[in-house]
Amino acid sequence: MTETQAEPTMSLIERYESVKSRVKAAAAKAGRDASRIHLIAVTKYAEMEDIQKLVELGHRDFGENRVQQLTQRAAMIEESLKRRQTLPGMMGDGAAASIEMPRWHMIGTLQRNKAKQVVECTRLIHSVDSMRLAEELQAVGLKREQRVDVLIQVNVSGEESKFGCPVPAAEPLAAAMESMAYLRVRGLMTMAPYSDDPEDARPRFARLRHVYEDMAKQGFGDGAFNLLSMGMSGDFEVGIEEGANLVRVGSAIFGERKTYED
Repeated sequence: MTETQAEPTMSLIERYESVKSRVKAAAAKAGRDASRIHLIAVTKYAEMEDIQKLVELGHRDFGENRVQQLTQRAAMIEESLKRRQTLPGMMGDGAAASIEMPRWHMIGTLQRNKAKQVVECTRLIHSVDSMRLAEELQAVGLKREQRVDVLIQVNVSGEESKFGCPVPAAEPLAAAMESMAYLRVRGLMTMAPYSDDPEDARPRFARLRHVYEDMAKQGFGDGAFNLLSMGMSGDFEVGIEEGANLVRVGSAIFGERKTYED
């Protein structure tokens, strides 16, 4: 999905603060608590210095679409923070020590042969859409003796070009994953088709919310089925209004995307 471009004349901090304000406004409109909504800064087209700046500002959640870039950037940020913590004066009195390590989210398509790399450095995988991938993640978790938290990606639009399992398959997939001791399904994720009108996403988001609510009542994920990831730069406010508590925002924070090879 193509994200809406941010205003090019704004600084990173201005764009970031603007997005946070929009999250609060959307939450208020829906009668929700904005503090319960997590903003994931999508770094696919971001420069490292901009990511570092958000980390220094205290932002916690970052998302990546590509495995290689995810692992590289997570390692670079971790190394940078540890180095600053051991070199007095680099960030001022105790500034580095007060910065928490960011939480990384894998939000793009995940191939089974890269599951191990992702599990090693992510807090949450948003894009599980098949039993084969679930079984691979279970095997990685078993080997590491580490429980892997995931979301089931659901294709609510029905478009063949979109990844995700069909809506009717979400509950059976979650039920099958319940038997995997090292895998915990925490909720659902979707991507709406691109449109210049954010309202076009509303029926898709509303449909997934109903599926999510029905599944939450069944106690999936050891009762921790409580995450709904919907909305990107072009439609995150609609996602919040329809119940999302995770929104994935890239260009609205980092500005006009650079030209990189995928």
